[in-house]
Amino acid sequence: MPLRCLSPWAALAIVAGPAAAATPLPPPLATFLDQHCIECHDADMKKGGLDLDALKFDLTDANAFKQWQHVFGRVRDGEMPPAKKEQPAKADAEAFLAGLQEPLLKADAADIAANGRVRSRRLTRTEYEHTMHDLLGIDIPLKELLPEDRASHGFETVAEGQQLSHHQLGRYLDVADQALDEAFDRAFGKEKPFQMHVTPEQQGMFTTGNFRGPNFRDGKCIAWPFGLQFVGRMKATTVPDDGWYRITLRGVHGINPGKDGAVWGTLRSGTGQSSAPMLYMIGLIEATATPRDLVYEGWIQRHHLLELKPNDGTLRRAPTGAKGGNVSYKGRDLAKEGFSGIANTGIDIERIHLNGDRADVWRRLFGETSLKKAPEEVLEKLVTRFATRAFRRPATPEQAAPYVEMARKVIADGKALPDALRTAYRAILCSPRFLTFIEAPGELDDHAIASRLSYAFWVSMPDAQLSKLAAAGRLHEPAVLTQEMDRMLADPKAKRFINSFTDQWLKLNQIDFTNPDTRQFSTFDPVLQESMLQETRAYFTEVLQNNLGITHLVDSDFAFLNGRLLRHYLGDNQTSKPAEKKKPKKDKDKEKTAPEPPPAAWIEKLISAPLVPGEGVQKTKLQPSTSRGGLVTQGAVLKVTADGTSTSPVVRGVFINERILGEHIPPPPPGIPAIEPDIRGATSIRDQLAKHRSNESCASCHNTIDPPGFALELFDPVGGWRTRYGKGDKGAKVDPSGLTPEGDAFADLAAWQKLYTKRPEQLARGFASQFLTYATGAPPRFSNETALGKIIAMSGKTGFGLRSIIREAVLSPVFLAK
Repeated sequence: MPLRCLSPWAALAIVAGPAAAATPLPPPLATFLDQHCIECHDADMKKGGLDLDALKFDLTDANAFKQWQHVFGRVRDGEMPPAKKEQPAKADAEAFLAGLQEPLLKADAADIAANGRVRSRRLTRTEYEHTMHDLLGIDIPLKELLPEDRASHGFETVAEGQQLSHHQLGRYLDVADQALDEAFDRAFGKEKPFQMHVTPEQQGMFTTGNFRGPNFRDGKCIAWPFGLQFVGRMKATTVPDDGWYRITLRGVHGINPGKDGAVWGTLRSGTGQSSAPMLYMIGLIEATATPRDLVYEGWIQRHHLLELKPNDGTLRRAPTGAKGGNVSYKGRDLAKEGFSGIANTGIDIERIHLNGDRADVWRRLFGETSLKKAPEEVLEKLVTRFATRAFRRPATPEQAAPYVEMARKVIADGKALPDALRTAYRAILCSPRFLTFIEAPGELDDHAIASRLSYAFWVSMPDAQLSKLAAAGRLHEPAVLTQEMDRMLADPKAKRFINSFTDQWLKLNQIDFTNPDTRQFSTFDPVLQESMLQETRAYFTEVLQNNLGITHLVDSDFAFLNGRLLRHYLGDNQTSKPAEKKKPKKDKDKEKTAPEPPPAAWIEKLISAPLVPGEGVQKTKLQPSTSRGGLVTQGAVLKVTADGTSTSPVVRGVFINERILGEHIPPPPPGIPAIEPDIRGATSIRDQLAKHRSNESCASCHNTIDPPGFALELFDPVGGWRTRYGKGDKGAKVDPSGLTPEGDAFADLAAWQKLYTKRPEQLARGFASQFLTYATGAPPRFSNETALGKIIAMSGKTGFGLRSIIREAVLSPVFLAK
């Protein structure tokens, strides 16, 4: 995997002459540098402002090692010396690389043996939340109460970017209190059951403020597409307490469905008031002509209500029929006027607990032990049991003793056994043995392997089976590891991995960071954004679970779409209009009308068969002529790599190189200005980059960055297809052609995809590195190259299937050592 962190000559600019080194630079290396590098980058020339006379050849120094590693990568990849300079003989370059590689390998391996590749790592807030849920049996949201995690190397799990300050410890203590309060309250019978049925007539009632509720008509409740905020809010659906609720919409059907057979809307929760305008997505509504019940599960805050509304940006908005921010249905029949709506015949709301009932919570806190026994009979047993589960390995008597002593003091103060246990549990949940991963340098023991597996695939603590295998010393066996990986990926909890990994790897957790410019993309809507997330996660799940080839990252003959997303990708985003009334024909013999196209004709540019209305995101075969295959062309990926107004080949190019192709891209050298796209579209970004690339310090990196970015310029900031820049595609023409770093020319996106589907080894190496970084808490190092090569070679025997790559990564020493 090429390692790029500096410009080609900047990497060498940090190379010092032998005189400054604590350890003499081997003569062959010094000779090579003198002949090919020093002339332009000595203390006098300082080309690019960089001096090549300051770096020590001290590979025990982390910064020096990193810089020498970059030098190695630049020369190895043929980027040093620059193409315009006289090139070294092949034998000389190979001798230089061999002479530098050996000491680098030895130094890196020695550091890993002494300190481990992964430094001390703590639970991310997502891992913390899932762990607390599985440990205690609760389901209340916790991660939003903790400080945000900072990503390093693209992942929140990487130890290098993590902190654990006194302030953070205080927050963890507060959250532990809330979690234990919830668990103990439920265990001791303080649950509050809640059920209610809301009739169509009740849905339309609103006692205060402007009326913006739905339309009660003919025994049904109908939500229409108005342009006002909080339209569709239903006061009668207000819930009494924070909690998870199951919401069943009865008899849902669409009024005047669109060409995809549905009216698209959203079900959200919130106060429904401008004083607290935030709305929280519960789910999408795909209302077809056939009535059916739709079931959702969502967390709703105390005294929040439901908002149900058509939320498709392509729908024509209905006039409000009233003044002053109100909606009126008096004397109106919006269905006959051609507007689209969503009808239902009632709503059922029920309080639920996702992780089990009261008995489940009790078992997780106390096992099968009776609390009616004398405290001294059960105290140590219960505290040690809880510590063992929390620490993810057997707690020794010495480790459990301080917590047992805390509990005994509470008993001595005259309090009950549950109070004593809660005090001990609270302290355990603030222990470094719970908040961090305890791993010794070298090969991981079986309990550490169990944790690494469970946090990779379940984002949480090991279950009983993993712990049992760890205790038996069997998790280091390849067959057992493979079996457990397959078991875990088949479990519903594997959805956590899908969400957590794609959130970080593909930056899906940043999809809300920018809002599309409403002047350019007026039809972009919450339905479309949520559909994009569902598309990418469903696609990744399909590739993973069926072990499809790694080339599916860049191209495929299938996609996961729903009707709203299909219309967006086909460019059918014009605001819909009611059907016009046909005028009576004056002369049937003279007047001829063209036959109407078949219902499926509009989809034929993209997919080969119609989608089934009401089935949500579904797998569908793409037409051979389309370039919508693969992960890189999906709306979510294209949106998170744009700023909502314009696109940049640099931003998308860096993303594709680092996340998909396995190429690390360094930050730009100091003093190099950013490129600001012409949002009018009058000047193409390619023209601006051409001037930028004329700077020698920028050219080499941009030779790698720009090609995939150019190919993806055919997509606008919200993932729509375009051939020209600017609003309405009236600006400069998009040129998606380019030249790969290896010198392969491509005319457009399809040609770029074709090139990289022939490079499965590169894609597999890039993905393996991304997965190992996520799953272990640190990126692979220089001395891990051999292990990475084996992962690729072994996965190649089964066609470079994505699941095979993950399996070989899990079996590798990179995964199984600190």
